[in-house]
Amino acid sequence: MFRAPTVTQAPYPVPTRRQLLLAAASLPLLGAAQAQPLRNATATRPADIVQIVDSASDQLDVSRDFLIGSRAAWQEFNARGGWRGRTVQHTVIEVDGSTASLRLAVETVRALPGCLALCGTAGDRTAAQLVELLRLDPLEIAHVAPWLHQDLAPVAEQRTFPIFASRQEQIAHALRSLSVIGVPELGVVYASAQEQRLYDNEVQRIVRTLQLQLRLQTYAPANSLQELGRRLTPQTPPILLFVGGTPELAQFTQGLDRQDRQRYVIGLADVNLQTLNQLGAARNTPVMATQVVPMVTAGLPIVRAYRETLARLFDEPPTPQSLAGYIAARYAQDVLQTLEPTATRAQVLQAFRQRSQLDLAGFRISFQAQRRSSAYVTQSMLTADGRILG
Repeated sequence: MFRAPTVTQAPYPVPTRRQLLLAAASLPLLGAAQAQPLRNATATRPADIVQIVDSASDQLDVSRDFLIGSRAAWQEFNARGGWRGRTVQHTVIEVDGSTASLRLAVETVRALPGCLALCGTAGDRTAAQLVELLRLDPLEIAHVAPWLHQDLAPVAEQRTFPIFASRQEQIAHALRSLSVIGVPELGVVYASAQEQRLYDNEVQRIVRTLQLQLRLQTYAPANSLQELGRRLTPQTPPILLFVGGTPELAQFTQGLDRQDRQRYVIGLADVNLQTLNQLGAARNTPVMATQVVPMVTAGLPIVRAYRETLARLFDEPPTPQSLAGYIAARYAQDVLQTLEPTATRAQVLQAFRQRSQLDLAGFRISFQAQRRSSAYVTQSMLTADGRILG
């Protein structure tokens, strides 16, 4: 049994981080500013850009932050005149993480004649499933800047246009850093059997390439991550790569807190270090996480614009995930502005196919012939005193 997708259009409720964590009420977002009317009848109607987000409990933290950043960007876009005077309706479809729910979402998109593109699908599992559905589906629509993605097959590349580094690239970056500093061995902990199925082959390939020794590969059955952390033996490597989300990592580090041996944990971009700190991660376990966007304190124009917009519209702290959502929407907006506001879905798809590279106010998006993706990856660290260092 699954929950049917929920479709939301602006103005829409927006949960604050505190409300999200406590499952309280939502904060209403101000309605999008109306664009100036155009002479063309088609262009006077709002253009739909659809964002599909996974509201399952293990994806909610990333999805909500990513969605907040996207909402901020689209509201800002309309307030500044929209798509050459045409309002863009940011439509959100929530799914429950199941394939059945996602299929219904795709059918909803198919039935929306004004929907020109999918932008900012989140989280990672739903994005990967959507890429596969679109590969098998004749629906000709651009799937832009999903969070995150796997290395895509050539067929999928015809309609999916990722701009963030894949998990494979993040894993390679994290493990390469260990190789450079002379760490000979590590362990890998997957939050679930599903993560292990998705990423274990790639992790092993990268480990072999970097000539590291993999001493531990394990995953925790449901609701037993804390117990897994407690059960590690003194022979377990001190550095562990954790593949999973923020709530799962918090549970795992709480188990590590009872270990005598010092551990260091590396997470991927799904990990929100600010939320991890709020959830009570173990203080004596340093946690590092890869990032596919700049630090939220960076001085790049795109990051400054994000902070200013977020502060004006939301009672939310800046996070890498909401910055990614903001960048995803800004990228789509940049491509739309190269077209007439009467462009069709097919013309929008063709415009994305023709993009080569872009400097998005300081964030460089590069594309390769075989795989459209940014390779930008960096790391940040949650210290014992709760600070985040980049």
